[in-house]
Amino acid sequence: MRVSEQPAAESAARRLGDFLESRREQIAQRWADAPLFRTVFTVSRDEAVEACKTVVDALADVARSGRLEDIAAPGFDAAREQLGRMAASRSRRGSTPAQVANEAAGLRVTTAELLRAETHGEDGPEAREALLALTLLMGTLRLVIMETTVDAGEQLIARQRQQLLEVATPVISLWEGIVAVPLIGTLDSARSQVVMETLLEAIVEQRARYAILDITGVPTVDSLVAQHLMKTVAAARLMGAECIVSGIRPAIAQTIVHLGIDLSSVLTRSSLSDALAYALDRGGAEVAPRTAGVTTR
Repeated sequence: MRVSEQPAAESAARRLGDFLESRREQIAQRWADAPLFRTVFTVSRDEAVEACKTVVDALADVARSGRLEDIAAPGFDAAREQLGRMAASRSRRGSTPAQVANEAAGLRVTTAELLRAETHGEDGPEAREALLALTLLMGTLRLVIMETTVDAGEQLIARQRQQLLEVATPVISLWEGIVAVPLIGTLDSARSQVVMETLLEAIVEQRARYAILDITGVPTVDSLVAQHLMKTVAAARLMGAECIVSGIRPAIAQTIVHLGIDLSSVLTRSSLSDALAYALDRGGAEVAPRTAGVTTR
């Protein structure tokens, strides 16, 4: 922008800020019926109007600061907080950032109509500068909305992933003082952390003395998986429980040997039933096999 154009642009920005402040109620009333707000505030229209006023106030502050194209302008903070809650709601309903951004573009149209009415349809330089300033400001608002929508979507995905990890890591009470975690699928750092936390919580809640990690459903065991298992075993020991790793198939045993992984400090059993039998025996329980041909009345 040339130096000669700066005063005109600054004047237009200030004029836009004054316009947004003076027409705050009218703009908010129109925006409340726009899809961006109407699809979020479905119960109370007054709540939608108040949300719109928050955004209009933020835009007025940004306009007066002259930072029309700066998404980091302090004036956007209040709008970003309000829009963040809205974006989270839209993300939960399946709306994409592109859909939300297109709806945001519609806000400029209604605002421009009011601005033209404010200038009585003037077509002079000042009117054109004011409309240009509005276009720049609303374009930046659209970027802010897209940013908050993407962030809300990522947070939603992270929460769902955490919930899936917790659901996929159940702790089963096999006997008094004996708990087991049947693992299915690949173990990564995030899931291993959930396994450890879930198991330790179960040890405390159920006062378990034996904890079984069954890896029958784990397709492969590499050095990283082995490291996670050893950390879990060590943590369980610190909680006063003896940890047993079961479900080591021949192929996995060969892989562990070839990789040179030392699991000598870890108590292992070939199957979950073997691990349970060991824990029962150590716990002093006597389990007698049923005698063939003998029925109990």
